[in-house]
Parts: sequence; C-alpha cells; structure tokens
Amino acid sequence: MSIDQKNRAMTFPRVGKLIIIVFALAFILIGARAYQLYHYIFDGNVRSDYVLLIKDSTTFDDLIRQFEEDEVLENYKAFKWVSKKKDFRDKIKPGRYELQQGMTTNALVNKLRSRAQDPVDVTFNNVRLNEDLAGKVSKYIWADSLSIIKLFSDTEQIEEWGFNPETYRTMFIPNTYEMYWTTEAPEFAERMNQEYHRFWNDERKAKAEQINLSPVEVTILASIVEQEIAKNDELKTVAGLYINRLHKGIPLQADPTVKYALGDFGIKRVLNKHLEIDSPYNTYKYAGLPPGPISFPSILAIDAVLNHEKNNYIYMCAKEDFSGYHNFAATLAEHNRNAAKYRAALDKNKIYK
Repeated sequence: MSIDQKNRAMTFPRVGKLIIIVFALAFILIGARAYQLYHYIFDGNVRSDYVLLIKDSTTFDDLIRQFEEDEVLENYKAFKWVSKKKDFRDKIKPGRYELQQGMTTNALVNKLRSRAQDPVDVTFNNVRLNEDLAGKVSKYIWADSLSIIKLFSDTEQIEEWGFNPETYRTMFIPNTYEMYWTTEAPEFAERMNQEYHRFWNDERKAKAEQINLSPVEVTILASIVEQEIAKNDELKTVAGLYINRLHKGIPLQADPTVKYALGDFGIKRVLNKHLEIDSPYNTYKYAGLPPGPISFPSILAIDAVLNHEKNNYIYMCAKEDFSGYHNFAATLAEHNRNAAKYRAALDKNKIYK
C-alpha cells in the first residue's frame, strides 16, 4: 500500500467519526428540545385555582402582564410558545374562565382559544326598585347597572313581550340563574323572558285562573303580600286575606303600597296625611290591584298567593308586641280592638311616624 493510500485510509475513519459525533449531538439536541417542548405542552402550569376575566380590549401582552401580576403560571415561556403554535396570540376572546391548579399549558390555551367560558351564578332577591335589581345583577355580568335600568324604558321590547312599563317588572323573577359573565343587558332581559315563561307552567296558570287572576296580577299581589309581612309563615294567611278583599270589592288598604306611592320606605307609622296621596298605588284610595308590583316578589310569595290559605279574614294589624306577627280579624269590631292595642303600643314606645 502506498503512502497516499495509507493517508486516505486514515482520513476516512476520522471523517466518519466526526459525522457520527455531529449526528449524535444533533440527535441529543433534538431530543432535548423535543423533551422540553413535550413538557411545555403537557406539564401542569397553573399554580393555583384562578378566575380569569378577559375584557373586550385585552391583548396578549395584557394577558401576560395579568398572569405575571397575579403569579398565575409556573412557566411563561411555555405559555407563549404553545399560544404561538396554536395561533392564539391574535385571537384573544373575552370571557370568564376558571383555571384549576395543575392545568397544563395545552389545556389552558385550548380553553381560552375555544372561548370555553365558565358560567357564573347570578342571584338577585330582596329587590324593591329597578335600581336595586340593576345594582345586584351588574355585579355578576358584563352589563352595567345603567344599561340594565334602560331595559325598563324600552317600550317597544316591553310591549312585544306582552307587558307595559308598569307590569314589566313582573317578568323578572328573583332566583339564581347560571349565565356567562359576558352577558349584555338585552341578553339578560331575553333570559328573564324565557325564565318567566318556564316559571309560569300550566299548573301555576291553572291555579291563577282558579282565583280569577292573571300571572301578572298574581305577581302584583305577591309583591304586596311580601312587603306586608315580616314572617314567612304568614304569607299564605295574608294572601288569603287580600284575595278575600279583592273578591268582595273591598280596597286592599295595604300600607306598603302607600309607602311605595310616597317613595318613602322608612315610614314606621302610616298616618292619615300619608293616605291622602293621589296615586294609583294608594290602595286606600283606589280599590283593586295597583297598576304594577311594588317590588320584585320572591317565588315563595308568588306561590303563597297561588296556594293561599282559605280563611274569612278581612282585616289585619301588627301585633302590639312588635314580634313581626299580625292579629287577623273577620269583623271590623274585632279589628278595631286589635288596632287600638297596636296604636297604644306605638304611643308607649314614642313611635309617631
């Protein structure tokens, strides 16, 4: 073998070894990168349970800053990389998202990218005025209180659903409803309309018909009954009393309607001067039901009217022991005795207005 042949023979093994080394290093690097990316995708990345609220104007950078300020993620590089690969950076969608501790980056990005919102429980009860309703509901959903209040002046929509501005409030039945945080005011109203028709099923409609009242009238009466009592176990008794008055054509003479007409709910003692107010809501002056509810009555109160106690009571008066209960009477003479005891208790306690 010549010297040149020997040199070539020695060179090729060295080149072969170099190629093997290069391939080996490349394989190691690729494997390391693949291992890293695998963990980027499938490792848990959410530190603790977290409720994420994304507004309409939120950008990807805003989202990163929010996560960093609240220390939400374990690995921000992983979130950025997966977001880029899944084309999420330019497709931020508003909503409310519940993130669970240990959620993987892949699951997190998929949830946000698909706008898989988590609903919120919207609860409103013990509501008297439109402003009260708006204040409570706006705490849960996107719609602000002003936009919810404006619903009650949307005459066209109100009439389309078969109500008028006075009776429209009967459509909003206090309860807990599952909704999305991004719900706008018109969507809220639409949902309430659906719930109203779901609530007034055939059974409830039949019970209303039996007492010669429409669902709206039942709700108006329920609002009065509920504002009249302090103890729920009197709901059905008071409902029966007022139905007796309605059927006999006797004015309801309900103090809460006078307070509503005056716009003063702090009155503890309704006086003769209060009864002079000329308002269709003054049930001392005008017989029958007022034109609309004086509050948003609960389901308990509505059902109390539908399932009222059958009694012969015509009169009621708060008990003189201020327990919150009432003395009921079937005759005026009996009522006058009860009223005298209550007035004496008011005077004794120096409650004059």
